[in-house]
Amino acid sequence: MINAINAKEIDEEKIINQIRCLGIDMIHEANSGHPGIVLGAAPAIYALYAHHLKFDPKNPNYFNRDRFVMSAGHGSALLYATLYMAGFDLTLDDLKAFRQLGSKTPGHPEVGVTPGVDCTTGPLGQGFATAVGMAIAEAQLREKYKVIDHYTYVLCGDGDLMEGISYEAASIAGNLKLNKLIVLYDSNNVCLDGPTKDSFKENVAMRFISQGWNVISVEDGNAYELISKAITQAKSSTDKPTLIEINSTIGKYSELEGTSKVHGSPLKEEDITKIKEKMGVRDIFFQVSQQSLEEFRYIINDRCENLSEKFEEALTKMPVAEKEELEFFMNPNKKVDFKNYIYDAPEDNMESPRDTSKKVLNGIVPNTPYMLGGAADTFGPNKTYIENGGNFTPENRLGKNIYYGVREHAMGAITNGLALSGYRPYCSTFLAFSDYLRPTLRMASLMNLPNIYVFTHDSISVGEDGPTHQPVEQLLGLRSLPNFDVFRPADANEVIGSYKAIFAKEEGPATILLSRNKLPILEYTKASDVEKGGYVLLDTMTKPDAIVISSGEEIHQVLEAAKNLRTKGVNIRVVSMPNLGRFMKQDEEYKEMVLPVEVRKIVVETSNSMSWNQLIFYDKYLITLNDFGASGKYKDVYEKYGFDAKSIEEKIENLLK
Repeated sequence: MINAINAKEIDEEKIINQIRCLGIDMIHEANSGHPGIVLGAAPAIYALYAHHLKFDPKNPNYFNRDRFVMSAGHGSALLYATLYMAGFDLTLDDLKAFRQLGSKTPGHPEVGVTPGVDCTTGPLGQGFATAVGMAIAEAQLREKYKVIDHYTYVLCGDGDLMEGISYEAASIAGNLKLNKLIVLYDSNNVCLDGPTKDSFKENVAMRFISQGWNVISVEDGNAYELISKAITQAKSSTDKPTLIEINSTIGKYSELEGTSKVHGSPLKEEDITKIKEKMGVRDIFFQVSQQSLEEFRYIINDRCENLSEKFEEALTKMPVAEKEELEFFMNPNKKVDFKNYIYDAPEDNMESPRDTSKKVLNGIVPNTPYMLGGAADTFGPNKTYIENGGNFTPENRLGKNIYYGVREHAMGAITNGLALSGYRPYCSTFLAFSDYLRPTLRMASLMNLPNIYVFTHDSISVGEDGPTHQPVEQLLGLRSLPNFDVFRPADANEVIGSYKAIFAKEEGPATILLSRNKLPILEYTKASDVEKGGYVLLDTMTKPDAIVISSGEEIHQVLEAAKNLRTKGVNIRVVSMPNLGRFMKQDEEYKEMVLPVEVRKIVVETSNSMSWNQLIFYDKYLITLNDFGASGKYKDVYEKYGFDAKSIEEKIENLLK
């Protein structure tokens, strides 16, 4: 029995080897996986889970737990074997179903699928950067609510640190002095294509030191005691995050150890037999030593017993208002209260959508504890700075504004980390540069995180900055992301409607794409109808000759063209489509009411035509842009590409002849 275990007699090496064997058995059973990291990094993950990580296997999501991010997500078999041994809700049958359809043990870790997985990982560098967001969240929450106090740990490899995102994120973490972030770097000098010396020669330790990190080196990656001592040392840091460089041997004990051949291919059965013989483990697949299982769980229970209960007890002692506020963070429902927001319209009824967005954010964020965000050196042009929110710095952990610098990729992953820690975060940059965030947007969609992305400088109307800054294909790319809500409002009313719809979502990411130009606030636009994705903006007294669908800034030119055509006896219904994805999910009755089948439809949008193939079946009815823009005054650029009101009018008239 566990209670009868003598701690002094626990064979920790045997537990580590049991984890190794389960991991390689899983890979063998699946005939797929990465045995190299399982054999090489088992001592590191064991040292962390046995002696440092604060968690509760029976309540894996309790809020004040330490976070662990398997940035080297290809090592999922190592993680799952450890979670099973540690007592999480996994069975041997779950391990045997590794990488099989519908199992709790997918090929790479997925949050919400496997108990004990805090972050979806796999694309290298993503987990590392996401963990920085978790550490930022912890620092702010700890300052605000004294009951919060936990670490964020990462296991990464050479591949993670080759990715540029890790450089960006490490720089931010060092600058912000996130001392409760500890990274275990499995340094084995091997990557998928061969020795890292062929592609990765820099002094990693000096790189991190130059970025404001502590660096600790463990020369023997097989010595779990030394790794554990290094973690203890890292936890003593008060002003710097820590990188622990663990010099390990990939594929330890395999006949392929130390080579790239052991990285990503299952081991031969004869090799597995020899490995188990070297480790003194019975050569039976999925054979688990009950003694090792009980000893591992004893060590964890001895250190972590009743942690979640103690946290719940601490919550009951908090002041009521503070407790209720913290409970918002712990509640997965991240709706934002928008009903009390009052919009202050400008006297001239002209306003840039990004300025409307600024008013909304400054009206909502200061009064919403679980909202904060930042910009990639674009607070000014994005209009996303919270005026009275303060800046998040080492001296002010309560600041609402995060200065990410020109690091869009890391900003996206850090935003994911904030969301995984209970926030409803937002971030911002120019729409053309949303491409830099693309991998992190995809991860947010996979994890169903409630992130908000404010992308400004929409369309070729950016003008003088030219084609490098004029988004064309980005809108199509964002619309193509599964589970990603894309809003492109035409004026202040639709901006407000977009935010209202976004804030009403409990989960899932969304973006709002904003023009920088001053635009009339239209009498026709309806904030309340934006949530439907599309609606009739301007209608005719009789059956329309055509329906023109548009979004964003182009709505204004379309309306002008439609009014001019009316004087010529051509009746045009104008449909605003601020969110194509939402409209396509409406019931058929609503879609038919807005876009009756028998009426010709024309799309006007300064974006790639492929977005509209589900509604428009003839390319000639797509007045879109499948080319890059040009540098010049924005009205001149519109004329060049045929998106001024006169050109649109002529094109529609010709199509209807």
